[in-house]
Amino acid sequence: MPLRSSLVSAFLAVEGRVTQAAVALGTAGLAIASVVGLYQVVSRFVLHAPASWSEPLVQATLIWMTYVALAGAIRTGTLISVDLMLSVSTGRLRRLTKAIITVSILALLAVLFWFGTMLVWRVRSQTMAGLGISASWAYAALPVGSVLSALALVAHVLDPSETGDHRTENAG
Repeated sequence: MPLRSSLVSAFLAVEGRVTQAAVALGTAGLAIASVVGLYQVVSRFVLHAPASWSEPLVQATLIWMTYVALAGAIRTGTLISVDLMLSVSTGRLRRLTKAIITVSILALLAVLFWFGTMLVWRVRSQTMAGLGISASWAYAALPVGSVLSALALVAHVLDPSETGDHRTENAG
């Protein structure tokens, strides 16, 4: 049992750092998209000299921001929440509900990983207009974000007390 708890503790420590970094990257992505978006508006409507690179950069940044920061939402249990079912259920029904939610999210993340990987492969030869980089770089956020989110989901299941899920843990 001590080996299991130390493995869980090690996993939670690594996952905590990874999710913290993912949320920081997502936050930085929002800041970058905001600044570049403001620049785009000013350059187009005030300076009358639109920047061809700004719109695709905002799009790519928003894609990465969304899928990378998704891990933070999953870790805190705020992504897909079935509060009503959890608040009225107790005992075995509550555990079953949590298991169904977890399996459903894992299935969704597996689909996201699979189709995201296929999308990255399909667009590998396309170049993002204005940026001159492969479109694969933008869409790689889907499989990367799904892996980060799966790690966060496992951590949420192993240690829900460290998240915003305490209100449902103590309700039953």
